[in-house]
Amino acid sequence: MTRHPVEQSRPASADGALIRMRQVVKVFASAAGEFAALRGIDADLHRGEFVAVVGRSGSGKSTLVNMITGMDRPTSGEVRVGDTYLNELSESEMSRWRGRNLGVVFQFYQLLPMLSLLENTMLPMDFCEMYPPGEREARAMELLEMVGLADDAHRMPAAVSGGQQQSAATARALANDPPIIVADEPTGNLDSRAAETVLRIFEGLAGRGKTVVVVTHDRSLAQHALRILELSDGEIVGEHRRNGASHV
Repeated sequence: MTRHPVEQSRPASADGALIRMRQVVKVFASAAGEFAALRGIDADLHRGEFVAVVGRSGSGKSTLVNMITGMDRPTSGEVRVGDTYLNELSESEMSRWRGRNLGVVFQFYQLLPMLSLLENTMLPMDFCEMYPPGEREARAMELLEMVGLADDAHRMPAAVSGGQQQSAATARALANDPPIIVADEPTGNLDSRAAETVLRIFEGLAGRGKTVVVVTHDRSLAQHALRILELSDGEIVGEHRRNGASHV
């Protein structure tokens, strides 16, 4: 398929790290005073890695991932994705960058209920104008087939199971062929069988060179990852790599 020119971040660091965080601090202000959600985070994530970010509630895992997605900005420190310094982007630039570089999978799916699974999958392409209009439906069908939903493409979200909705949300996240997939508690509302299906999809994506970052409190889910970052009180307190794992 022919693609329109895109503004995707290219790896820039000498060691090939796609995502680089340096001394990232995030402080939130509240009526009770200031709260440091992140305290000097240093981390490198590479192309083709499946990374799980784990920790108790309030440990800073979602805040860390929000630094990568640009949903939030660091109070201090630097976040670079490829050759793009996220700190330097305006809100409109960030929105454009996010649409071309990130696929986000949410715990509660966030599929539009009035659109079919096929139409939901096409939506990011329509929004970012990433593919010629005549090619978008065929690409969406390819993605739904990849996640096992080709026969359900024209069904509405309410007519399929939670696992199928999450699989459709994963297909939607891949619509613009982003180099990074981020998922926040993606299996929290799924039974074990549906969760296993979604995790196998993530493993396959990493095997095809995507960087997959999953936030979870579920240790069994984390064991599917090539690498685990453990957070506590806004700091990385542990890092584990599955035996034989390596980045591309």
